[in-house]
Amino acid sequence: MSTETEQDNTDGGNGDDRGGTGRRIRYRDVTDGEGRVYRIGESDRELLGHSRKLMVYLPWVAMMAISVSEYAYGSAEDTLSRAHGWSQSDTFWILSVWVFFQAGIAFPAGWLRERGLLTARWAMYLGSALCLVGFSALAHLDSVALALCGFGVVGGLGSGLIYATCINMVGKWFPERRGAKTGFVNGGFAYGALPFIFLFNYAFDTSDYAEVLDLIGVYVLVVVAACAWFFRDPPPNWWPAHIAPPTGAPEGAAPVAADRRSAASLAKNPPAVRQFTPKEALASGMLPLMWLAVVLTAGVSIFGISFQVDYAREVGFGPLVAASSMGVMSVVNGVGRAVVGWLSDLWGRKTTLVVVIVVLGLAQFGVIWAGHVHSQWLFLFFAFLSGFGGGAFYPLFATLTPDYFGENYNATNYGLVYSGKLISGLFGGGLGSMVVGAWGYDGAYALAGGVSLLAAGCTLLLRQPGRARPRAAVAGDRAVSRELI
Repeated sequence: MSTETEQDNTDGGNGDDRGGTGRRIRYRDVTDGEGRVYRIGESDRELLGHSRKLMVYLPWVAMMAISVSEYAYGSAEDTLSRAHGWSQSDTFWILSVWVFFQAGIAFPAGWLRERGLLTARWAMYLGSALCLVGFSALAHLDSVALALCGFGVVGGLGSGLIYATCINMVGKWFPERRGAKTGFVNGGFAYGALPFIFLFNYAFDTSDYAEVLDLIGVYVLVVVAACAWFFRDPPPNWWPAHIAPPTGAPEGAAPVAADRRSAASLAKNPPAVRQFTPKEALASGMLPLMWLAVVLTAGVSIFGISFQVDYAREVGFGPLVAASSMGVMSVVNGVGRAVVGWLSDLWGRKTTLVVVIVVLGLAQFGVIWAGHVHSQWLFLFFAFLSGFGGGAFYPLFATLTPDYFGENYNATNYGLVYSGKLISGLFGGGLGSMVVGAWGYDGAYALAGGVSLLAAGCTLLLRQPGRARPRAAVAGDRAVSRELI
């Protein structure tokens, strides 16, 4: 069934605070046999005034700007400890608190956005201002408690607002091929920190640390705010006018075969059977399972980010290898997110996700081996694998969530899934330092590898809610055919 209505493009139908082209655009809602609605007829240029590609590049730039907070922190912790008189445990607990609030804000931010109380643009503005406060606190506050509040709480909330807004933005504008696009944007959150990793290892000491951190805070504020000016959500259920939705080709749309990449992605990753509210997503049992898998996998990833440089120094590798290993992890972490996003469009999200998490687990055991044989090249190789696995799972969960539960409540549903990272931050950073102290690096890395393999087992149990299993679907089709005969 389909209905036609008129749409005033001044607000795009989404409650945002920026207009589009100001024209009235005809669209229609097409409902498939399972009740899934596709809003078709409006092109991205009619809604935005420009190509939707800008909704990939701008979130990507913003993600690169905030990556310094997490992925370069481990390289700065020695200088911070000396400058403020903190212990190693103090610095890692600050990072753990940052991770807790960075992940924790995703759900409430999604709830506010879906109710029109917080637009995408203002979420970015607020996040950039909070990031500036966070870096200033890290630069000027000697008290561990105040630094926890300033950088950990305030800075974490700011980065989390920016992260969640960017990820949801790109998924909404590319519903037919979100794997590659989301992976590309998500990758910026890792390799964007590369210049700062080397900066903190070679040109960051107790004589200039405050000025450097202040400048980084201003850099984040300016870049994110500039990107935010153009942010705008599409209308609910929007589907690109030139791509036929899975329910069939609309008038004036190219047939599915005309875009082979989109057709392949939709075949491997069919859209959610309907729009699940957060309550329904929780009741399906799949969202809690995804949350658990994020808790386990993100904990291993955060552990690697926090301790790889220290472990390299512990086994006697020089500062170049230590910095390079973190640089390799950062770059591969980011590039891997883009690569697996593209692969998931071809292989399917679940299959790709299981492979990624297994690689992450095996890499932890490889790091132990490289340290024992004292091979710098092996160490860099397993840092490569750890970086790949430790970042690639994020965009896969970000795309799997709307694949399973739909786009209309994705800001909230993904906020719930991503909130698993707030638990991970505690045992990946702070508790990780306690495990290292009790069991040594070998024991801690072995535990991390085991946890990752457990997460892969959880991921194998995932299935799309409401969609019949292949055999059941075939049997149902035969039954319908017999009735028609």
